[in-house]
Amino acid sequence: MLKIIKKRLILSALTLSTTLFASSSYAQDDVVIDDSRNRSIPVNITLPTNHLKCSAQVKCPVVFVNAGYGISHNEYTFASKLFNAQDYLSIAVAHELKSDPALNGAQPYLTTRMENWHRGVVTLKFLVNELSVKYPEYEFTKLTLFGHSNGGDISALYAAIYPNEVSQLITLDHRRMLLPRNKNIYVLTLRGSDYPADANVLLTDQELTVYPVTQTFIAESRHNDMYDGGPKWLVDRMSKEVAAFLEN
Repeated sequence: MLKIIKKRLILSALTLSTTLFASSSYAQDDVVIDDSRNRSIPVNITLPTNHLKCSAQVKCPVVFVNAGYGISHNEYTFASKLFNAQDYLSIAVAHELKSDPALNGAQPYLTTRMENWHRGVVTLKFLVNELSVKYPEYEFTKLTLFGHSNGGDISALYAAIYPNEVSQLITLDHRRMLLPRNKNIYVLTLRGSDYPADANVLLTDQELTVYPVTQTFIAESRHNDMYDGGPKWLVDRMSKEVAAFLEN
């Protein structure tokens, strides 16, 4: 009798596990293939904490997490966990592959790095089209884009090219691509203290009275520390600022 009970418990657990992940067409840490570019795109997809509430009728929001150059897309779990807790499907994307050319170090960056950023935009657009079919219970037409450094530049360019598909933009000390001046895109940018942004990237005081943009400077924070591996106080501060932004 005890063996029968144990067997039923195991079968119940397996059934529950299958139910929980039935809506997921990709494993959490996987690779999506873009056949048109012969490109393998590493992604880390994490479901909302309360993902069972999401449905094709009542869709939950989506965030793309875009890593800084040279940092793994798996090094922003503080952000993904925060988004998951607020009902977001989080999709962390690796934009740089070993076969890609190195990030251009020549000025002006707004021109020389456009190839890199545009490749990232193409990747995001492909993932939007691909994953919106695989995850019909999530809203892929009103995206939140999150990016650190070069990942923030990619995010800002996507918002510029596809403004009607982006509702929110969050960047961690991106420094090259101009922030959107768009009354329909809510923006939070957290600024490090060791490097300035390029000209016109940030909004002027006058522009800040017109557009829904928050520019928060964090004293004693370093550009290269704005990820999981940064000091705890900084990770906690970034988490607090992002959470407050999402709640407003």
